[in-house]
Amino acid sequence: MAERRRKFWGWGYEDQGPNPDQQRHMAERMANRFGLGPLEITPPPKESELNLRAPRVAPPDSLASICTSATYDRALHSYGSSFRDVVRAFRRFFPNPFDVVAYPRDEADLIRVLEWCDRENLAAVPFGGGSSVVGGVEPPAGDRYRGAVSIDLKHLNRVLEVDKLSRAARIQAGVLGPALDDQLRSHGYTIRHFPQSFEFSSLGGWIATRSGGHFATLYTHIDDFVESVRVVTPTGIVESRRLPGSGAGPSPDRMFIGSEGILGIITEAWMRLQDRPTFRAGASVPFDDFFAAAEAVRQISQAGLYPANCRLLDPGEAFNAGATDKNEAVLVLAFESADHPLDPWMKRALECCADHGGRIPADAGKTRSDEKATHEGAAGAWRNAFLNAPYLRDTVVAMGMVSDTFETAITWDRFRDFHSQMMACATDAVKRICGKGTVTCRFTHVYPDGPAPYYTILAPGRRGSEMEQWDEIKAAVSDLLIKIGGTITHHHAVGRDHRPWYDRQRPEGFARALKAAKRALDPRGILNPGVLIDPD
Repeated sequence: MAERRRKFWGWGYEDQGPNPDQQRHMAERMANRFGLGPLEITPPPKESELNLRAPRVAPPDSLASICTSATYDRALHSYGSSFRDVVRAFRRFFPNPFDVVAYPRDEADLIRVLEWCDRENLAAVPFGGGSSVVGGVEPPAGDRYRGAVSIDLKHLNRVLEVDKLSRAARIQAGVLGPALDDQLRSHGYTIRHFPQSFEFSSLGGWIATRSGGHFATLYTHIDDFVESVRVVTPTGIVESRRLPGSGAGPSPDRMFIGSEGILGIITEAWMRLQDRPTFRAGASVPFDDFFAAAEAVRQISQAGLYPANCRLLDPGEAFNAGATDKNEAVLVLAFESADHPLDPWMKRALECCADHGGRIPADAGKTRSDEKATHEGAAGAWRNAFLNAPYLRDTVVAMGMVSDTFETAITWDRFRDFHSQMMACATDAVKRICGKGTVTCRFTHVYPDGPAPYYTILAPGRRGSEMEQWDEIKAAVSDLLIKIGGTITHHHAVGRDHRPWYDRQRPEGFARALKAAKRALDPRGILNPGVLIDPD
């Protein structure tokens, strides 16, 4: 059976996504929404339309069987999944493709590929699922390197060992989310880490980018699940000791969590597991005022209740997701457990909502032992919109719209002013650059000391200038975000796209230490150049 092919130009498999009738319906709705004329839908590119630069290098005979320079493979690996990536692919614009794509079958293959890259001065960029939205998987520009190799870890895709007593597993880093969950299901476990990119993101990618996942509180980032890591670097293998916790100096795990492939390539990790939940309780609570709803979220986050879902949608976000047909904010709230009913936790959370004007549905919050609580009502509508968004984004690009997101985090004492300034800045930038458009916000994660606001922009683009328009909007909101104290990214990683603002956010002393670590582990600077820091 032929392997199912991924789109080299967008999200998902080639046989997935809206069909032509659905695309036309989306275009009509978008045109009506923004008062536009008929929107033409650009057809996606075909492999036969690409004219990639000839490979500058070829693998040695000893690696030829696991390497390819085929057009499809090079195009697939040269871009991630951001708005800018999809726009460039629709333009058939691949000026700087990878020369070679390597598919190591095991760690020994990976070491041989990395040795070749190091010896021949070839940029080596790890590739998990290709879901980066920040330019984290593309080759470096310029002529510093003789060529560039994408190292795809898809064959390192197995759960190798399960420790049921400690509830942990040793897992290869190239496994994608669905395959990982399927393998753990037979043991009764899950990591319960479900980023929006879950279908096409890997364990190693989650660790390397400090991915944010399913839990809106408590276990928000992949950091919380990492017990130890094994990393291949140009100077040797680094493997941390497997422990539940340690106070022995700075954490070696933390050096690689969030390192985005610049220090080494993660091949395995021991991960803490969760029992699969059997009890669930959910509620969707409307509020007339977004800031009052935010106060309810703050109270919940500081009460030690730790809901699995605590997503606050502003009125625009709630309406777009189908969570309401009124001008109101909606808090999507859920608890889950594999051990006990959840009524007391939900009852207290709903009391917090009522304290701040939330309207509590009559049937809210009863513990259920099935998954229907996550698929029904406003919560179900938001969940479906969340999972379908990557598939719809490609069609939005094909219409010539400008659509993307930026996410951050801020402390509660600064949130109201921060949010007001960010909304004003983004709204002004969209109007000035695109003429009209919308800006909406939701909380993806919340902490006792602050929320992680996630902003979505949608606006009509000028045909042929959509990417440049987004660059202007991106610069405007990012400049202000850093100026008033937010983080340039809460869970999307830095990559190449966020580098200018990450350089301003990062302490200079830490930058020097990171460069020193880079020199120690990757002396020739071949690993993912241009991400986080520039090689010496």
